[in-house]
Amino acid sequence: MTGPGTDLTEDFKAVFRHLASGVSLVSATTAEGPVGLTLSSVASVSADPAVLVFSVTKATGSAGGILAAPSMVVHFLRVGQEGIADAFARTGQPRFTPEQGWQTLPTGEPYLPDTRGALRCTIRQTVSVGPSALVLADVHEVLPGGEGEPLLYHDRHYDRLAPAHIDAS
Repeated sequence: MTGPGTDLTEDFKAVFRHLASGVSLVSATTAEGPVGLTLSSVASVSADPAVLVFSVTKATGSAGGILAAPSMVVHFLRVGQEGIADAFARTGQPRFTPEQGWQTLPTGEPYLPDTRGALRCTIRQTVSVGPSALVLADVHEVLPGGEGEPLLYHDRHYDRLAPAHIDAS
């Protein structure tokens, strides 16, 4: 319980560190070139219309490029793509390299086909919350992916699903 002498922000972060989340990567093209960002906040809002939501923590750099781009692709990463996730989570890392397997869609967005799947989107609405922005995005196209376990992020590291053992007796 947060009370006198405790820090609500740090307590809040600590609780969310223990919530496992899927790892996604959002990419877009700007006038300066391609931009991308690793996300652990992607969620479905509606299937009809198809809308998703994610948050970014600032409106500069890659996040600012995503927010200003006319369209984007949200990729769902799989186990084995931790290196790509790290490259797009940390400033100054190599991005959009041939070794990572990037292609360009006919609509112009950078696309990483070797994922569990991807969604081509446009921003419907953004909501400012402190230094962050909540992004609602309309999905225009589903780009099927390949096999592989979904990549998770939990307690500041990448993880994978473990089978649940449920006693049926």
